[in-house]
Amino acid sequence: MGKKRKSGLSQPGRVTLREVAEHVGLAAGTVSAVLNKAPSARAIPERTRQRIQAAALELNYRPNFLARSLRKKRTYTVGLIIEEIGDAYGSLVISGIEAYLRQHNYFFLTVIHRHDASMLREYSQLLLERGVEGFITVDTSLLEALPLPTVSVAGHRTLKGVTNIVLDQERGARVALEHLLALGHRKIAFMKGQPFSSDSEDRWQAVCRVAQDLGLTMDPDLIVHLEVDDPSPQLGYPYAKQLLARKKPFTALFAYNDISAIGAIRAMQEEGLRVPQDITVMGFDDIQWAAFNTPSLTTVRQPLRKMGEIAAETVISMIEQSGKHPGEIAIEPTLVVRESTGSAPGSSARS
Repeated sequence: MGKKRKSGLSQPGRVTLREVAEHVGLAAGTVSAVLNKAPSARAIPERTRQRIQAAALELNYRPNFLARSLRKKRTYTVGLIIEEIGDAYGSLVISGIEAYLRQHNYFFLTVIHRHDASMLREYSQLLLERGVEGFITVDTSLLEALPLPTVSVAGHRTLKGVTNIVLDQERGARVALEHLLALGHRKIAFMKGQPFSSDSEDRWQAVCRVAQDLGLTMDPDLIVHLEVDDPSPQLGYPYAKQLLARKKPFTALFAYNDISAIGAIRAMQEEGLRVPQDITVMGFDDIQWAAFNTPSLTTVRQPLRKMGEIAAETVISMIEQSGKHPGEIAIEPTLVVRESTGSAPGSSARS
């Protein structure tokens, strides 16, 4: 049985770790290991760990991170460098990053560069001055290595000290195009991503390779290149209008991402076209809106939240453990079939 709670405890929210230890009748080091999720806590019996956690909850104990940082001369802070706050792709990645860092008592500071190289340099330096111990970048094309352990989600450049988390773009292109071909589509239009989007060139090259491998001819008149920096469905809307204005028949559109696909569907519906009865639309990413669009969007799923968790886990490992870390972590995409894809008009293929 643990000792009874002393009447001289600090006010709620200011209970010390030593007071928790006295409450449960255990050594402060044991309690510290459990509450700080130290590796040594694995050797402590589960029943004891539960007792310590229950006592901390009862006493309203909160770790003193400032004292911990000063004692260990660490900040337990990661710098998060992103292109935009609020875009559907980045939000899911950041959600995974935040959840993992919070569970492991790390904080993060966020800066936005909007694909401006000077802002990227300036804010990277600012994060260094704030004492971050590592970096995570999302949809950011790093031109040079940062001076701390770095994990780059959708990073493609090989740099010293940087681990890239990359999707198997060729696999993604293959499952999408094989699905469209199985539905009888041969006249397929394509949206190529913006030049500043970190996945754009790799995804486009993968699409071209897979199309050639499958014997699919890509008509230059059915290709549009996204150029604007817009995190809303407006991204794809005017480019779909361009395709339709060319009066070149096509039965399917493979968009660069879900946001552009959703904008394209709106443009087609305004022209009196039905999706998928008249034109099939394929997205890429599987953002949260994809399942709730009308029609719901068939897409290539990136496990975005999981990619964020992997990024956070990897950067903590790089910070806390010396030694080599992989230059690349590959993620497998999957096809999610919903309402926006159907058989090509006049085709005998079945959805």
